[in-house]
Amino acid sequence: MKKIITTIAVILTLSTPTFAQDYDKDELVNINVYEKISPAIVAVTAQLDDGVSEGTGCIITTDGQILTGWHVVEDAKTIDITTSNGKTYKAKLVAKMKDKKDLAILKIETKEELPIVSFGDSEEVKVGQKVLTIGNPFGFSNTLTQGIISRIDYVKNRFQTDAAINPGCSGGPILNSTGEVIGISQSIYNPDHNISNIGIGFAIPSNEAVKFIATVEKKN
Repeated sequence: MKKIITTIAVILTLSTPTFAQDYDKDELVNINVYEKISPAIVAVTAQLDDGVSEGTGCIITTDGQILTGWHVVEDAKTIDITTSNGKTYKAKLVAKMKDKKDLAILKIETKEELPIVSFGDSEEVKVGQKVLTIGNPFGFSNTLTQGIISRIDYVKNRFQTDAAINPGCSGGPILNSTGEVIGISQSIYNPDHNISNIGIGFAIPSNEAVKFIATVEKKN
């Protein structure tokens, strides 16, 4: 009898369905944004005379135009782009933003139709709102972090955020909770000469990027 009961228990255990992980509302926001946007985020590697510059980029056209930070690719001899699926392409510089606004557009040649980011209105950004970032800190590709908008610098026209931005994240997106790009990661401030993040990062508002992209499209 004991053997029969044990056998039944084993059968019931094996036949019991496994249920999907339950996520809370905030986790679902993070998961949905990451799954939606990460395929459109790339790693940027620029070969310089004195070493390598690494950053992040956002695919902005299905045929391979990429927005990144100008300081990531400035004086580059060659530029490599690695997409989220691990493919690597050579890129050329299409345009750089004037007036030291620190944005650049690159282009890769591919026959694939690439996923792209969408832009939100940075005029609607509020201090305290949740933001997410995707970047390649220290070469760890497609890393998601979260934080808030900590401050809006109206004089220098940039956002401050406590979302983790580290070396390798420059040019990557600052995202709102619907996955729209509302800023482009630019720099960090800390007492150890920008070696690591201490919660003071800066981003260029998305409207600046949208205007830049429109100017380039008009010329082409």
